[in-house]
Amino acid sequence: MEVSAASVTSVTSKSPWKQYREMMAVYQWVLTFFFMGPFFSLLIIFLLFTSLWSISVLYLVWLYLDWDTPNQGGRRCDWMRNLTVWKDMRDYYPIKLVKTAELPPNQNYVVGSHPHGVMCMGAVCNLSMEGNSFSKHFPGIRIWQTGLSGLFCLPVYRDYIMSYGARPVNRQSLDFVLSQPQRGEAVVIIIGGAQEIMFASPGQHCLTLRKRKGFVRLALRHGASLVPVYSFGETDIFRIKAFPEDSWQFRCQMLFKKLLGFPPFIFWGRSLFLANSWGLLPFAVPITTVVGRPIPVPRRLHPTTDEVDHYHAVYMKALEQLFEEHKESCGVPASTHLTFI
Repeated sequence: MEVSAASVTSVTSKSPWKQYREMMAVYQWVLTFFFMGPFFSLLIIFLLFTSLWSISVLYLVWLYLDWDTPNQGGRRCDWMRNLTVWKDMRDYYPIKLVKTAELPPNQNYVVGSHPHGVMCMGAVCNLSMEGNSFSKHFPGIRIWQTGLSGLFCLPVYRDYIMSYGARPVNRQSLDFVLSQPQRGEAVVIIIGGAQEIMFASPGQHCLTLRKRKGFVRLALRHGASLVPVYSFGETDIFRIKAFPEDSWQFRCQMLFKKLLGFPPFIFWGRSLFLANSWGLLPFAVPITTVVGRPIPVPRRLHPTTDEVDHYHAVYMKALEQLFEEHKESCGVPASTHLTFI
């Protein structure tokens, strides 16, 4: 087992400048994650009614011409993935990457990342970005993070997330990656999706997985190995207001998710300036992302239901075993187990 992380440094031993950089690194990602898309969407509309209307028109024309780029390779930029800001974000929590087995670069992979949490911080730092030098620990593997297809319709934001290798989680996009002649391609899918936000409370390890089988079908079509990944601590960095499943608030959340792909939710962290005050800065709770052993999958252009069910069950068992093997070393009580819904 190989562990990659920043050297453990107590908060009190960090210089004020180092602490400031870490908080700003995390805060910029929070603002980007939640507000960059809506901000530039509104800005494009606003400029249409000003003397700068030509900027919006030119961008919208270019957006129309560039519409299929996210599904056909995107515009990955390794410089963006290696920025120092991701190292500072790593050190804030801190975030670790644990390697349990090799991923040979002579085959492709479908990586299942769990849980979603509020903003997938472990997956972003360790897989999307080079916060813990993923490419050095898994040489020859090229990671492609996936997200809701709707995110790639948002002006400017789509270009930003494409720069670090993100692509839509749809069949056209994923088939494009896994059909390339070169091997070593790995698509990362947050399998539980936005629905898992509803269960992202501290101490909870509840995964939406029982009926999510599309990723297994994808792996079978391309003969790509399945890789379970679990980020311990992901659900501890924010507090969530949970509503009973029989409440009108919960029903509204589910209706909104059905229409737009994600539910509205109430969450909070700490203040940027006062640790005991409410704010949008995540709590500095350690996150450990454990990359499990690859599960070989045969290639079946038209997989049967029985084949999909079999490898789905194998995957769930491997993920559960991964959780049990590493939970205590990551601060999870021995009595805690995964819950699948």
